[in-house]
Amino acid sequence: MRELEYTAWETSVPEAVRQDRLWRLQVYRLALYVTYLSWRDARDLQRHIGTAGVTDQLLRSAGSVGANIAEGCSRGTGADRARFYEYALGSARECRHWYLSAQAALGISVVAARVEILASIARLLLAALPNIRRRAVRRL
Repeated sequence: MRELEYTAWETSVPEAVRQDRLWRLQVYRLALYVTYLSWRDARDLQRHIGTAGVTDQLLRSAGSVGANIAEGCSRGTGADRARFYEYALGSARECRHWYLSAQAALGISVVAARVEILASIARLLLAALPNIRRRAVRRL
């Protein structure tokens, strides 16, 4: 991930979002960033014949990552939170699939950069899930 581009994007996020507790989660910030990038990439994909379906799926899966993290973080129980984080993980992997499917149109370097961010999201979610599940079991 190009740090300068990420930093510029981060400062463009409205202050009300950056003051929310959810913003403290690196995984959420990365998910929002992937959504932002997917919209830029969708514009590039539209220039190629036959990419409408891939573009639609890419945008849906990218948006779903952050949406599920946000919903999971807002849940009152660890079991609910874990379930939504698992949905986010599935969406991150789906998004990776659509990026790999679009490599011929977007280029190897763009896809590699997006896949690396999605891999970071997956690692963060996979690291958080055992702790969330453990807390959910203790409450039972």
